Amino acid sequence: MATTALDQQRAHAAAGHAEPTGLWSWLTTVDHKRIGILYGATAFTFFLLGGIEALLLRIQLGSPNNTFLSPETYNQLFTMHGTTMIFLAIMPLSAMFFNFMIPLQIGARDVAFPRLNAFSYWVFLLGGLFLNSSFLFGAAPDQGWYGYANLTSRQYSPGINVDFWMLGLQILGIASLAAAVNFFVTILNMRAPGMKLMRMPMFTWMSFITQVLLLLAFPVITVALILLMFDRFFGTHFFVPSGGGDPLLWQHLFWIFGHPEVYILVLPAFGIVSEILPVFSRKPLFGYAAMVFSGAFIAFLGFGVWSHHMFTTGMGPIADTFFSLTTMLIAVPTGVKIFNWLGTVWGGSVQYRVPMYFALGFIAMFIIGGLSGVMHSSPPADLQQNDTYFIVAHFHYVLFGGSIFALTGGGYYWWPKMFGRMLDETLGKVHFWLMLIGFNVTFFPMHILGLNGMPRRVYTYPEGLGFEELNRIETIGSLILGFSFLVFLVNIIKTWRGPRNAPADPWNGATLEWAIPSPPQEWNFAEIPTVHGRDPLWEMKRERGGSLPEPQRVSGQGIHLPNPSYWPLVAAIGVALLMVGLMVSHQVGPWGVVVGLSILFVGVFNWAFEPAG
Repeated sequence: MATTALDQQRAHAAAGHAEPTGLWSWLTTVDHKRIGILYGATAFTFFLLGGIEALLLRIQLGSPNNTFLSPETYNQLFTMHGTTMIFLAIMPLSAMFFNFMIPLQIGARDVAFPRLNAFSYWVFLLGGLFLNSSFLFGAAPDQGWYGYANLTSRQYSPGINVDFWMLGLQILGIASLAAAVNFFVTILNMRAPGMKLMRMPMFTWMSFITQVLLLLAFPVITVALILLMFDRFFGTHFFVPSGGGDPLLWQHLFWIFGHPEVYILVLPAFGIVSEILPVFSRKPLFGYAAMVFSGAFIAFLGFGVWSHHMFTTGMGPIADTFFSLTTMLIAVPTGVKIFNWLGTVWGGSVQYRVPMYFALGFIAMFIIGGLSGVMHSSPPADLQQNDTYFIVAHFHYVLFGGSIFALTGGGYYWWPKMFGRMLDETLGKVHFWLMLIGFNVTFFPMHILGLNGMPRRVYTYPEGLGFEELNRIETIGSLILGFSFLVFLVNIIKTWRGPRNAPADPWNGATLEWAIPSPPQEWNFAEIPTVHGRDPLWEMKRERGGSLPEPQRVSGQGIHLPNPSYWPLVAAIGVALLMVGLMVSHQVGPWGVVVGLSILFVGVFNWAFEPAG
C-alpha cells in the first residue's frame, strides 16, 4: 500500500500537479468511485430522514383522534416523505451503484465525462439541502408529493411552501439529466474489447435502460414545473380554470413522467437482483436475452400506461379501455423476469448469504406489489381503491419491497468491493429478518384498511370505524422496520472499525469488478481486459482450472486520469443560487438570479477550458 501511494505521488508530480488530500480531495474529486460513495452516503442520510418522517406519520395514525401532529405539520411531513424517498433516496442510491459499478463491470477506467459526473452529484446534494431547508423557515412543501393543481396555485398555497418543492425538483432534475447523459455515453462508448451489448452484465443493461427513461421522462416533469413556476411567479394560468387553464394538464404531464419514474426506480433493482441470484445459485442467469428484451419492453410500455393513475378523472370509455389494456400488458415482461429469476435459482447450488436473502425477499415482496398493481388495471376496481390505503400498500410493496430490498441486497453484495471490508453476516441476517417482518407488519394491513374504506391523505380518523387495531399494528411494524436499519448502522460501524480484510472476489463472482483488488485502485484496471463471453470472470476461472490468484496492487504510472477540479462544484452552486434567486425575486428583484447565473457561467466557462489531465 505504501509503495503504491508513493508511485501515485511520483506519477502526479511528474504530470506537474499535486494530488489534493483530506476534505479538499472530496470536494474536487472526479473519480467515479468516490462520487459513487458520496452519492451513497448522502442518499442514505436522506433515506434515514425520510424514515424518521414516516415514523412520525405512523405515530400520528397509531390511534384515533390523535393530536401528536397538527394537520399542517402532517401535510408537510407526508409531502416531504414521498418527495424524499423518491428523489433523494431511491434514485441516488441507484446512482451510487451506477457510479461505482458500471465502469468496473464494462472494463473501463472511468466514466465518459468525469467532471459532469461530479457536477451531477453536487447539484443533487444542493437540491436536497434546498428542499429540506424549507423546514428551517417553517415552510416545508405541504400540497402532497403529486403536486396536483389547483392545490399548488397561489389561491390555495399563497406561501413559499410550493416554491421550495417546485424549484427543488428542478434542481434535482438537472442532476438526474446530467448523470443520465454521462452513463448513456459511458455504456455505449467505453466497454472493454469484446464486450458486445449482449455480453453486458444485467445490472449494466438495466442501468442503461434506466438512463434512456431518465432522458425521455425528466424533460416532461421539467416542463410541468416550469409551467407551474410561470403560474406562481408571473401570473399565467396554465393550470387555473378561471384563466382558461386546465388542472388535468398537470396530471397528464406529471404521470407521463410519473409512471416511467416507477421503472427508473425499479429497473436498477431488477439489475441488482439479476447479479446476485446467479452468483449465489452457482449457475448463469436463466434466459439472459429474454431478460434484456423484457426490460426494454417494460421501458417502452412504461410511457403508454400513465393514465391508469387518472381513471377517477372521468376520461371516458375509449381512454379507460386503452390504458386498462396497456396496464395489463406491462405485467407480461415483468412476469418474464420473475420466472427467469426463479429459473436461475431452480436446480442451482444455492448459498444462503445475506445478499441472497435480500434478493429472494425482493422477489416475494415485488410479486405482492405487482399483483395488487394489476388489480388497478380495472377502472371499476381502481375507482373504489384509488383514494384508499390499498394504493399506499401497493406502491410501498413495489418501491420498498422492490427497490429498497434490492438496493440493500446490493449494498451487502458490493460492500466488500467498495470498501475492502466484509459486513458481518449474522448482523446482516438479523437486519433482513427484522426488515422483512417490520415491512409486512407495517404495510400488509393497509390492504385491508383500504378495502374497508380508510382514505389516504388524512391526518386522523374518528373512533368506531374499525380502523384502530390495524393502524396500531402498522405503527408497531414501522418501529420494527426502523430498528432494522439501526442494526444495519451498527453493522457498518462495527465493520468500519475492523481491518480491510475482503479478498478481491469473496463471492466467486462472474463479472469484471471481482477481477481487481478490493477496494479498486484509482485507475480500476492496470490493463484493460478483453471479454469473450457473458460471464467473463467465470470463463477466466474455467480456463485456469477453477480459480484465479489474488490480484495485486500495481503502480499506475503512465495511466492517464483526469485532474481533480472544483469547477463542477462552483457550477452547481450557481444552479442552486439561481433557483434561490427566482424564489426571492419578488422581494429583491432580479439580482439573486443575476448572481446565480454569473456563478454558473464562471463555473462552466472555467470547467470547459480546464486542462483535461
